[in-house]
Amino acid sequence: MPLLKVENISYSVLVKEETKKKFDILKNVSFEIESSEILGICGESGGGKSTLAKVIAELIKPDSGKIVLNSKLKSKKSSPIQILFQNHGEVLNPFRKISSVIDEVLVINRIDKKYIEKERQNILSSVGFPKDLYNRRGFQLSGGEQQRAALARLLATNPVLLILDEPFSAQDVESQLNLVRLLKKLNTEFKLTMICISHDLRILRNLAERVIILKGGEIVESGITKEVFNNPKEGYTKFLLSAEALNLTYEQIQNPSKL
Repeated sequence: MPLLKVENISYSVLVKEETKKKFDILKNVSFEIESSEILGICGESGGGKSTLAKVIAELIKPDSGKIVLNSKLKSKKSSPIQILFQNHGEVLNPFRKISSVIDEVLVINRIDKKYIEKERQNILSSVGFPKDLYNRRGFQLSGGEQQRAALARLLATNPVLLILDEPFSAQDVESQLNLVRLLKKLNTEFKLTMICISHDLRILRNLAERVIILKGGEIVESGITKEVFNNPKEGYTKFLLSAEALNLTYEQIQNPSKL
């Protein structure tokens, strides 16, 4: 049985109260993800990627459809699915020490007090967070350090699925490569299943085993990453790949009429 099944998920928002007019954000989205897999989801801004992430993480309820997590895994985890938002502030308290933030999660997960320090060090070192920053507060860290601390906090919950929502945005190329290496390391060492949402196809080429192309709330193409990117069948996928080849910015992709 797959680790997770997304079955015919639809989600809409009310745009006019008086007429009850709705805007469809997700339309009958279905896919599966296997244990220890890294799945990439890409597409234009407003295409429903972040909304889909929130539905999978059960932060919002879909209008129809369901999320089915392997029952054997769900019974053992209080929070089996975790999400790392683009804004790390949604995960970290900027005024608390990083060591305290991690310890709190470990206590909630009933880790014996005599093992907390060792477990904290194992988790923070696994994401490459420097030991001399353990007692720094969130606001005292750089953006990259905050991201690693936020990632460590999520790992402390021992999730079975980690969703990464645009984790590479606003990073230089070196930082992006370092994060790709880190995520691959966590996937290998912890057998951690991941869904990575990114508009950067070059990153997904190097990170994701399979990829889903989302447009207007619908899946227009999916499959093995190499096969989809080397032999795209849908026009929208070809457009995204052409934009990549031309080295267009994300803003240019969103506004092709201005090219």
